[in-house]
Amino acid sequence: MNGFLESLMAAKKRGRIPVITDFKAISPKSGELFRNRDPIAFARELANVNAPAISVVTEREHFGGSIELLQEIHKNIDLPILRKDFIKSREDLLQTSNSGAAAVLLICSSLTPEKLKILFFESLELGLEPLIEVHNKRELELAISLKPKMIGINNRDITELEKDDGTILTTVELAAEIPEDIFVISESGIMRLNDRQMALLSGADAILVGTAIWNSKDPLGFYLSLSGEEVN
Repeated sequence: MNGFLESLMAAKKRGRIPVITDFKAISPKSGELFRNRDPIAFARELANVNAPAISVVTEREHFGGSIELLQEIHKNIDLPILRKDFIKSREDLLQTSNSGAAAVLLICSSLTPEKLKILFFESLELGLEPLIEVHNKRELELAISLKPKMIGINNRDITELEKDDGTILTTVELAAEIPEDIFVISESGIMRLNDRQMALLSGADAILVGTAIWNSKDPLGFYLSLSGEEVN
């Protein structure tokens, strides 16, 4: 199995738009997303259409996630997985690695600069690929100072549990400030193909989409349309 970033870059090289489907049981803004559908079965469907990677939210209180879901998906599919949670300690990183995730989200707004730096280098030591998440210019400057391979731009404010009305304009504002050798992922607030287009034209290399895919009448079909070779 390829690494997380390696798989995204390979998809882009093939002319596909790298789309990371976010396995999030509950959206604090939109409500329940799985709605009795089997996330394992959908993960298999994504693997069958050569999705490059997925992300799994493990935060339980607000997003209804669990480390057990990540472990179960990992057992059933051969795709690199990003763990999304409020990672705060080396123990969290060890749990992430032991659960089968290839990458881990480090959220600037939930960590001090010093703690972010510590966790960034500890994740590398443990063989995890850190994705540093930013939402504003101050956080972006901090992220860039660590010289990461990946930066995620959250279009919504995680400090408000993404209940705000953040849009793709956050990516439009920030992506141009990121050095070209850093892979950029636009996260959240991507609801339609036009949002995808704006993210890519602004400099994003990949998109992470959860709510819009799960709320679609045809989740797999919408995923395929997002990852189509042409930007419509």
